[in-house]
Parts: sequence; structure tokens; C-alpha cells
Amino acid sequence: MKKVFVSGLVAGVALLIFSVFGLYITIWLFPGLALQYFDPAFNTQSDRIMLFYIHPFIISSALSWFWSRFKGILSGSFLTRGIEFGLTYALIATFPMMWLIYSAMNVSLTMVGTWFALALAQGITAGLVFEKMNP
Repeated sequence: MKKVFVSGLVAGVALLIFSVFGLYITIWLFPGLALQYFDPAFNTQSDRIMLFYIHPFIISSALSWFWSRFKGILSGSFLTRGIEFGLTYALIATFPMMWLIYSAMNVSLTMVGTWFALALAQGITAGLVFEKMNP
């Protein structure tokens, strides 16, 4: 259980750093996409900003538990197992949710695509951390 908790915490820190850098890279590379976040559909209240910073720890905790249950099924090298774990997470958990969001909300396909790419990258990053810390 300690390995699950510690690897989840380390992955949370890695995902937080990745998310903050990803936010700035997205703004820099896709300024038109960043402007879409000023739509009234998005809550821009600063009192809820901590939720953004807590999110990586929630995801990494859930993924750490999932890793501990799922790791025996994965085979291959360090990199292969991390990528397969990230792809599994993205296809099982993220893709259906992105489909639902795109069909129900007024957001662009590009925005949903970047959310999916971020979730995939988070899954792979977390998988690599878990593979290293809790093989």
C-alpha cells in the first residue's frame, strides 16, 4: 500500500509540473485556442483555481491504484509498459468522456483534442513513474 501511495504522490508532482508547462505551451502555440477559455461556459473565478492544482494528485492517486491492480497484465520494456498503460487509460476513461463533452457542450473539436492529448500524456507519464517506482 505504501508503494501505491508514494508512487501516486510522486506521479502527482510530475503531472502538476507537466500540466502547468502544458498550459503555458498551449497558450504560446495555440493562442486562438486559449481565447476559447473566455467563453461563458468556463468558470473563471479565481477562488476555484486550487482545483486545477489538486487535479493531478487526484488523477495520479486513482491511476496508482489502477496500476497496482493492472500491472501484471502489461508486458514488455519499461517504455512499452508505460505507454500501454497511458493508452489504456486514455481509451477506456478519457475517450468516452471527451466524446460526451464534445457532443453536449459548446466546445471545439480542437479543444477536446488537446484535452485528450493531455490525458494521454498524463497517463503515459504516470505509467512511467509507476513502472519505475512500483514495478
